[in-house]
Amino acid sequence: MRAGAILRAALALLLVALVVWPQAFAPVFAPFAPQGGPVIYDRVSLLSLSLNHLLLVAAASALATVVAVTLAIAVTRPAGAPFRPLSRTITNVGQTFPPVAVLALAVPVLGFGAGPTLVALFLYGLLPIFENAMTALSTLPPRTMEAARGMGMGRVQRLWQVELPLAAPVILAGIRLSVVIALGTATIGSTVAARTLGEVIIAGLLTNNTAFVLQGGLIVGLFAVLIYDALTLLEARIARRAGARRA
Repeated sequence: MRAGAILRAALALLLVALVVWPQAFAPVFAPFAPQGGPVIYDRVSLLSLSLNHLLLVAAASALATVVAVTLAIAVTRPAGAPFRPLSRTITNVGQTFPPVAVLALAVPVLGFGAGPTLVALFLYGLLPIFENAMTALSTLPPRTMEAARGMGMGRVQRLWQVELPLAAPVILAGIRLSVVIALGTATIGSTVAARTLGEVIIAGLLTNNTAFVLQGGLIVGLFAVLIYDALTLLEARIARRAGARRA
């Protein structure tokens, strides 16, 4: 447990240092830069790009969570059960339709910038959250639900006080997967002028500067690892509470 906490802290410190003091890592990246070329990306602050990247992912993930969980609740009610196949088809579209194609279609409508990227991340993040939410809400313990009815709880009370708290760990697992996917996918937003860490990677590819590619990729990777780990810890804590509710 202590070793995990130490590793977590070390990765967090490395990430902060990379974003706030990138010049300190110039000797590390120098072998990967072209002869006489820049080593550290400095056209835009890495901190600014990182914050914009995280903001886009957070906004898209929050919107995807609200829509996917609401849809899962609707199709797990008796009246909404016939629409379950249709809802699965709709949420699958985001995964089967390439994000680059979504960007290409969204740019003429929304223009260049964060808008098309937000749409692409939203669509791409729906499926894992929806599937997990639907599975969790469809497999609740019958005895627990009967006990809730026996206590005189109405449908809304059961949903908020029993169903969602018990389903929360599985729903959060879907959110965790969706967020990690969005962190990586958001880099393509820079192809349509969104301010993300993809700007560093694309600049490296255009100038044949591997040092830039490594900087952008490493920062995105560290964000993904740390956020995944944080959500895993949160999921475990919620699962313990859900277990106590079941008991």
